[in-house]
Amino acid sequence: MDDRILETLSRLFGLLRYPNRLRIIFAIGKGKKSVSEIMNETSLPQTLVSFHLRPLRESGILSTERKGAFIYYSLSEPALIDLLISLCGVSTKGKFQEERNFSCPPMSFMKRWMKGSD
Repeated sequence: MDDRILETLSRLFGLLRYPNRLRIIFAIGKGKKSVSEIMNETSLPQTLVSFHLRPLRESGILSTERKGAFIYYSLSEPALIDLLISLCGVSTKGKFQEERNFSCPPMSFMKRWMKGSD
């Protein structure tokens, strides 16, 4: 296995080592959510949600879209949900509405990290 790939994976898992970041990612799912929607779904206070949103956004895992006074967060690569679900060994039936075979295309934020490690 290429050292660059291992370093990139290590950075991704380091970023996701906090359970609250995973709660936020699963709360957002494959849609778009405002901070208040994320708070309602995770039962986390606003300060904690905002604290964890920043590194997820800065890393490229989350993207934002402003609509009026609200900022909506979404996964820049919705396949990340599939990857995380696959790692957990659970079905994607239910909240994500369909069961599908897992495939992990190269994620753009990981490509960017790999370029930065040259």
